[in-house]
Amino acid sequence: MITDEIIKFASNTSNVGLTNKYTFKSIKKNSMCGDLIKIELILKNSKINSMKYETESCILCEASASLLSKRIKNLPIKILKEELKQLKNTPVNDLNFIFPKKFKEFKFLINKNNSSRLNCIFLPIDAVLKALK
Repeated sequence: MITDEIIKFASNTSNVGLTNKYTFKSIKKNSMCGDLIKIELILKNSKINSMKYETESCILCEASASLLSKRIKNLPIKILKEELKQLKNTPVNDLNFIFPKKFKEFKFLINKNNSSRLNCIFLPIDAVLKALK
């Protein structure tokens, strides 16, 4: 279900556009629907300094990428990996699940209304985790 919150997240384009200046990069494609994301991460002092991305995807993937790019800034890599893995294990039907503080806005994306589209929502997260392997 597309809500005003999802549209707001997807319309934030401040981190859209690759610069070819990166510490890590990744390309990930959703084999189920064809969504594609390319990301560039810049690290400074073992923390994420910035994330840039380009997508050819649905609004849920775009919203997830936009939100993720804003929320991972200044996170240490180790903590980022742990919290992203926790986020991916979110039980969509558990209304009492507490999202990691930095990622609490993801509750607008990861919920039972969008349970059939989790691959789209998780694609940017998977791309970041792939880049940081």
